[in-house]
Amino acid sequence: MRPRPRLGLLGDPDFRHLFLADTVSQLGSQITLLALPLVAVLALRASSFDVGVLVACHTVAFLLVGLPAGAWVDRMRRRTVLIASDLGRALVLASVPVAWGLGVLRMPQLYLVALATGVLTVFFDVAYQSYLPHLVGRERLAEGNAKLEAVRGVSQVAGPTLGGVLIQVLTAPLAVLADAASYAVSALFLLRVRKREPRPERAPDVRLRHEIAEGLRFVFGNRLLRAIAASTATFNFFAGITNAMLVVLLATVLRLPPGTIGVFYSVAAAGGLAGALVATRVVARFGQGPTIWLSLLATGVCGLAVPLAQRGWPLWGAAAGFALSCAANVVYNVTQLSFRQGLTPERLLGRMNASMRFLVWGTMPLGGLLGGVLGQLAGARTALWVSAVGALLALLPMVRSPLRTTRALPTLTETPSGAPVSTADR
Repeated sequence: MRPRPRLGLLGDPDFRHLFLADTVSQLGSQITLLALPLVAVLALRASSFDVGVLVACHTVAFLLVGLPAGAWVDRMRRRTVLIASDLGRALVLASVPVAWGLGVLRMPQLYLVALATGVLTVFFDVAYQSYLPHLVGRERLAEGNAKLEAVRGVSQVAGPTLGGVLIQVLTAPLAVLADAASYAVSALFLLRVRKREPRPERAPDVRLRHEIAEGLRFVFGNRLLRAIAASTATFNFFAGITNAMLVVLLATVLRLPPGTIGVFYSVAAAGGLAGALVATRVVARFGQGPTIWLSLLATGVCGLAVPLAQRGWPLWGAAAGFALSCAANVVYNVTQLSFRQGLTPERLLGRMNASMRFLVWGTMPLGGLLGGVLGQLAGARTALWVSAVGALLALLPMVRSPLRTTRALPTLTETPSGAPVSTADR
């Protein structure tokens, strides 16, 4: 791979196709993140608890299939997993506007759609995070992750605004169709990636549970990965409350139109784009370890502005605080993900990523359910205050971790015999 200097990795056709696939898919996904809850709230008159269950269904897949997904991905060519996951999500989401058009759309179908989409997303995310080191090389992981996070940031800026307009003009169920189409287009771009992986070698007598256990041992056996897993899991638990209740606050408490809700999310998500653009420079300035815990601190502190949202200028003050929180969160994600990928042997990438996803995303459906219960009993704003204050607890696992002071974190190297070894083992 010899990318042109000005474009960096975008000068390489294979990474460019992955980049374009991710761009289209992320844009559509952001539309659905807004559209599915609004389908429930506006079209089906769902309660706060119903929305909490819907959000939980989307992320509970990380608990149900998170661990075996990693072992399965390590047995397959990851590009193939990416394409199949995209096509599956396109078909599942297309069922929403079809059912709505026939007058048979109900909450149980939305639950199943969210669950199936979540399962396929588990496989896609594990495969994508495990495929990137093969595609770009370990030495360029930070650049690759930063560029893909920039895609996420742009999508989070443009997606909610576009989604709000589409929902207002076409209705929420038809807006979901845009996401279904985006996954199909993403699959077409992935088909154009030429760099193929060799078929993974697997001993015939190795069982699935042993492969899963190996991935978990790798994560729990490294104190830095343990600290990242504990902190991220705690933060995501409380973020699950926000994911469930923020749209309820904006749509039912403040009674904002879908277009305004979309603009709110776009203003907030602009911070995510800014974070992706400055992530590598922040790491160069502060070092990897300090960047991880400082960005997590900033994410929690700035998130305290979200429950303050009111009609008028306080709405946009809350959006600005949310934007700063998103910026810090993206810096955190780019830094810790690049560290994880650079530390892990090739044969364990799928299981490491799946183990981390199981641990850190598995708390989100629990948070979503708690958000639905709190919203039903005490109101959406109270639930958001619980989320904002609770997210600060994510710093506790970092307090006694070497991440606080270690500027250069360990990476995978090779012994003279060719066996992989982490610099942390020396």
